[in-house]
Amino acid sequence: MKELIKYIVQALVDNPEQVEISEIKGGNTTIFELKVAKKDLGKVIGKSGRNANAIRTILTAASATAQKGRAILEIIE
Repeated sequence: MKELIKYIVQALVDNPEQVEISEIKGGNTTIFELKVAKKDLGKVIGKSGRNANAIRTILTAASATAQKGRAILEIIE
């Protein structure tokens, strides 16, 4: 899942080398914390949060297919 998020986000931003993803595992839930360069934050979130919601939808579908439990994406400034 981490590689999937990294692949999608690096395609969106101007500084792909500054994309950082940390993974926090809980019981049935995994939280992915995404950090990008400050000027790329708007590109990841998108207009009215459309890009962020699309990434979250893909992540939810991928985790359900892989039967890995619930996956949550948090975008950190």
